[in-house]
Amino acid sequence: MNKEILSAQYYSVFHEPAEITLRSPGRINIIGEHTDYNDGFVLPAAIDKAIFIAAAKRTDSQIHLYAEAFAELFSTDLQNIHPSAKTWPNYILGVVHELQKANHPLTGFNLYLTGNLPVSAGVSSSAAVECATVFALNELMNLHLSKIEMVQLAQKAEHHFAGVLCGIMDQFASMMGKKNHAIQLDCRTLAYEYIPLHLKGYSIVLLNTNVKHSLASTAYNERRQQCEQGVALIQKKYPQVLALRDATEAMLDECIKPFDVLIDQRCRFVVQEIQRLKDACEDLKNNDILSLGQKMFATHDGLSNEYEVSCKELDFLVNQVRNNQHVAGARMMGGGFGGCTINIIKKEELQNIIHELSLSYEAEMRLPLTAIEVTVEDGTGFLQ
Repeated sequence: MNKEILSAQYYSVFHEPAEITLRSPGRINIIGEHTDYNDGFVLPAAIDKAIFIAAAKRTDSQIHLYAEAFAELFSTDLQNIHPSAKTWPNYILGVVHELQKANHPLTGFNLYLTGNLPVSAGVSSSAAVECATVFALNELMNLHLSKIEMVQLAQKAEHHFAGVLCGIMDQFASMMGKKNHAIQLDCRTLAYEYIPLHLKGYSIVLLNTNVKHSLASTAYNERRQQCEQGVALIQKKYPQVLALRDATEAMLDECIKPFDVLIDQRCRFVVQEIQRLKDACEDLKNNDILSLGQKMFATHDGLSNEYEVSCKELDFLVNQVRNNQHVAGARMMGGGFGGCTINIIKKEELQNIIHELSLSYEAEMRLPLTAIEVTVEDGTGFLQ
């Protein structure tokens, strides 16, 4: 998408020129799953698939939104901001609501929304819309918000209007991404470091299972509770442990394993995953893609066996490439029970592997397989 095409699309709906055009990307997470709500680390990166918006201020208090994907216009007023029965406007209205709560001066605006981010693939299309909206309104209304303030506001919009109690990784990666780099993000302090991501002849490919099992939301909440139970058990002996990020495996051996095998299993995965992520960052700094890949397989095994948030479709895709010399690493990505695997595959073998996997997956699961090749790009910003 370029500026001229998007501006023309905006003009065709609103019959006036757009003031700004921008892109806000989706994200992948290289490693570090279910670590965010345990105050741990994550390793996301912004991708080339993105949400695009064009917008302009109005002189009244009206808000007019157009979503190309639905060919649908939605209108409301600044004095009447509340969640809509339609889902898509809520990611934009949620940002407006948070800006109003923080007493930022707003006028009405027109906004045209399009994009090439696959929906329901676990690449955070909702966070991309929120980041695009807050970035646009910050510019149009001269609000002087920092990027970190915009990230935090976008996360609150997801909590309060979309009703999803997400961690901060998705919005952070979308806003703060850097081309050819992953972001080692400390979910406790929001300290971050850009880690070089040079794939030397490999591509990153998402393989979408095209399933989402109903277990996902209940199991997510249950895992959070189990981690909190583990921390409570450790705190009896080590009160300084505020989250699993502060725990060691020796603490688990002493405080949890003798009393609750299941809680130990859940907590041990998280403690090991936080360490795996730190080691993976060293692999990337050393350009050691094969070592990174082995850690991705280890993460998948932990998510499947210890944390138990995988499913047969995800396991099938990972196991099919596990012993393929052209695949450095693969794992399920995201909350679990469906969505995508993330794979690091030799470029010259990419099409052959996708073709073979598609045939075997469809034969075994009676479902289509969708392959999405991604590159690592910059975060939210203006279209050139």
